[in-house]
Amino acid sequence: MVALSVNVNKIAVLRNSRGGADPDVVRAARVCLDAGAHGITVHPRPDARHIRADDVAALAVLTRDYGVELNLEGNPFAPPRPGYPGFAQLCAQARPAQATLVPDGDGQLTSDHGFDFGRDSEKLRPRIAELKALGCRVSLFVDAGVAGVARAAELGADRIELYTGPYAEAYARGDAGTALAACVATAREAQAAGLGVNAGHDLNQQNLRDFAAAIPNLLEVSIGHALIGEALYDGLTDTVKAYLRLLCSL
Repeated sequence: MVALSVNVNKIAVLRNSRGGADPDVVRAARVCLDAGAHGITVHPRPDARHIRADDVAALAVLTRDYGVELNLEGNPFAPPRPGYPGFAQLCAQARPAQATLVPDGDGQLTSDHGFDFGRDSEKLRPRIAELKALGCRVSLFVDAGVAGVARAAELGADRIELYTGPYAEAYARGDAGTALAACVATAREAQAAGLGVNAGHDLNQQNLRDFAAAIPNLLEVSIGHALIGEALYDGLTDTVKAYLRLLCSL
């Protein structure tokens, strides 16, 4: 079965919009895990606009207690600053099962592109080694169709995460064939190099089935924005269970 990791960033966005401690990120994560989710994903950003360093620490304890995966996402090149010790330091403190490296800039609203292996490879190599030394499985965020995806394995990464935003946009237009074919081709190229394949971004209950059925040996999807939005109508427990039923049906 494809693993479901629930991204709880949006819970922190809502909390931070008002200040205080509500809604509680750890409580929401616990509800997701009690509903059967296989892990929790968070993407702390240097401006702390949603997940903060203290959230990461608390979620690390929670996921260890449940015996499930914490997937920590972030830009390995973003410099430390007050309130943000840097991605590698966060990983050193939290020891997530998986570290997913994403090349997002400070001003980006959300992650919207993957690494360029022609440009980024030699910068990534020592960052990957540092995270592997901490015991983290390392995944690199990539665009479908990116040139040289096999380089990820040569750099020491364990997996890639396919950026599925373009697929989701094409699906919503009713024309997902080309975008899905690009995802399939990149997944196969990565797997031929010995890499595992994860996926995430804008996946939802409408587009997930076709995607997960098409990608060979898909290991994990991380879903946050759509899942939390759907939970406003159907409840967090029922929404997580709906995703799990969908993935179990494949």
